[in-house]
Amino acid sequence: MSRIPLLVQMVLISGLMMLVPAVVASGQGEHFVARMFFYSGTLVLFVCALIAVAIEGTQRRSKTIDNLKALFFAVAILPAILAIPVYETLDVVPFLDVYFEMVSCLTTTGMTIFEPASMLADPVHLWRGMVGWLGGLLMWIAAAAVLAPLSLGGFEVTALGEPGQISNNKGQMQRARPMKRWSRAAQALLPIYIGLTFALWVMLLVLGDQPTVALMHAMSTMSTSGISGVGGVANANSGVAGEMVIFLFLLFALSRGTFSSDTGAVRRNNLWEDPELRLGLLIVCGVSTMLFARHWFGALDENTLRDPAATIRAAWGGIFTVMSFLTTTGFESTEWQVARDWSGLKTPGLILLALAMVGGGVATTAGGVKLLRVYALYLQGLGEMERLVHPNVVLGRRRAGAQGIRRRGAVIAWVFFMLFALSLAVIATLLALMGNTFQEALILAISALTTTGPLTQVAGEFPIAISSLGFGEKIILCIAMIVGRLEALAIIALISPDLWQK
Repeated sequence: MSRIPLLVQMVLISGLMMLVPAVVASGQGEHFVARMFFYSGTLVLFVCALIAVAIEGTQRRSKTIDNLKALFFAVAILPAILAIPVYETLDVVPFLDVYFEMVSCLTTTGMTIFEPASMLADPVHLWRGMVGWLGGLLMWIAAAAVLAPLSLGGFEVTALGEPGQISNNKGQMQRARPMKRWSRAAQALLPIYIGLTFALWVMLLVLGDQPTVALMHAMSTMSTSGISGVGGVANANSGVAGEMVIFLFLLFALSRGTFSSDTGAVRRNNLWEDPELRLGLLIVCGVSTMLFARHWFGALDENTLRDPAATIRAAWGGIFTVMSFLTTTGFESTEWQVARDWSGLKTPGLILLALAMVGGGVATTAGGVKLLRVYALYLQGLGEMERLVHPNVVLGRRRAGAQGIRRRGAVIAWVFFMLFALSLAVIATLLALMGNTFQEALILAISALTTTGPLTQVAGEFPIAISSLGFGEKIILCIAMIVGRLEALAIIALISPDLWQK
């Protein structure tokens, strides 16, 4: 396996995964669906075998750029292979639509063309969830094996090297060859990822969810893809108890320190000192309180404060939904509608858009700008205000929680934020030129770049029908989802001539 190119290994894994929906479909009596997945998986495995035979005996010195290239091709080309069984199953759906769906799943965006969910068979929904889960695992491993050594993906805030260059970190992971870094990261993180997914699945089963629904929501939570076969957790049988369990597992998307410390962003003595986790929880508490106050004053006007149960349910609806969109998962609480009914106010779409733009932690499955970059900008702003008040101050020991965040890291974080804003402006402008309203274009652009697909259904006054978009709009959104998943700095590093020579 070590001699097989990384991209071919990913395709091989995809072929093996196609056999799982085939078995499930066969057990449910969906024999046509089972055959399509089985034939597609067999074809992919056969082609991979031919490629392995063709390259046998050929050896080439691996370069640092190889893993970054493989990661780019994985999110750009692999969806076309993952789309084969779905395309053959649905038959009448254009291939571009299925490709769009697979790009959305693999990048953990969760923006779907197939609405309502009942139009697809359960095995196809399971495949969507598995692709999203695979995309989350891919980003977990890539963060440690590809992005951290190159000081990308948020690691540029703390790394000694320049973004897109080999980090000066002398750790074991950085000293290893590119393929060794990938295999070591996979061996370290795969058991954790599978174990957490299995634990959440069992908990949701115990709380009353159907096996397939529980598995999809477990995979969607760990990958922060928000993919569901029943329209979200609000329609699941587990109810509020299931949401509480999912809320706990969403904490893994706030900081890498919750499950690993091998490429930690900052030095810390305990988990509570992790700035990403503390900032994330502060945002959840602050925004939830603000939303609750908003609904409270709305309820004052509606004279509906006599029901204390509705008050508690409305508070929980805000807390869960804020955490979900901050981690770019996009699940709505079953009590979110209660909060709106309680106060008579509409969904605060702008707040949900802002939460998704902030995003989760570095080296997690969450998208967005990332909490560590926001924290670095906060520290820089705080320092500049101190200098305005005391221009000649001599700073002593750095403030708690700032260890490991270099001064130049804030500059690079600001550069990334400007690149993100520029990408957002370009994508939104192109979508607007194709006939979408400004609101729709902005929501679509933010949803794609932050990998928070459910925003298209809840952030605006009316849900956006993705299936009604034109050919060009879908292509633009596919590009935006790929850029949002890999991030602009990684795309720039990919075309850097210096990196290709190393």
